[in-house]
Amino acid sequence: MLGLRCDWGADPAMDVSLKILLVDHSPVRAAIIEEGLRQGGFLQVVTIHTTEMLLARIHDIDPDVILIDLANPRRDELEQMFQVSRLVRRPITMFVDESDHEQTRAAIEAGVSAYIVNGLHSDRVKHIVDMCVTRFNAFGRLEAELARARDELAGRRLIDRAKAILMKSRGIDEENAYKLMRNAAMNQKKKMADIARAIISASEVLL
Repeated sequence: MLGLRCDWGADPAMDVSLKILLVDHSPVRAAIIEEGLRQGGFLQVVTIHTTEMLLARIHDIDPDVILIDLANPRRDELEQMFQVSRLVRRPITMFVDESDHEQTRAAIEAGVSAYIVNGLHSDRVKHIVDMCVTRFNAFGRLEAELARARDELAGRRLIDRAKAILMKSRGIDEENAYKLMRNAAMNQKKKMADIARAIISASEVLL
């Protein structure tokens, strides 16, 4: 994954100071989107007319939002853009003239924030950018919550395993095993999960 910033914090959907990268082979179609962005107040717009070395260009430009207009893309070109969306942590909107259920599903799985089919109108661009950023932020929050839940579950499993080791090795009940671990965590200013890992590691060495 590219080492690009992803410090969205507050929802910047209405922030017209965002830097927007527009990728479009067609200067005519690009002009339609650029006009919509100007009407919406977005002035930091960088337009490129090729997808060659796209990841490197994104890294150099460091945009806040990416708009990709593919018109009628070949399947390999579409897959290339989906791969870009998987690697780049940015709100991405793709414009296509036609699509099918499989392509739409692939776009969602690739992390595309907005996949617009036959919807290229200058007066809709500002709304589409806002929607793209909002969806990206909402998905990011869900990912963060899921990661925290997974960490908490993994931590509880470690603690339960460590308690079982203490109960067996010291002949104490679960409550006292937990108290030992909690006191150790407080004295060492560490998390309970860290103490649990240490207990498990020590028991494995002694086996």
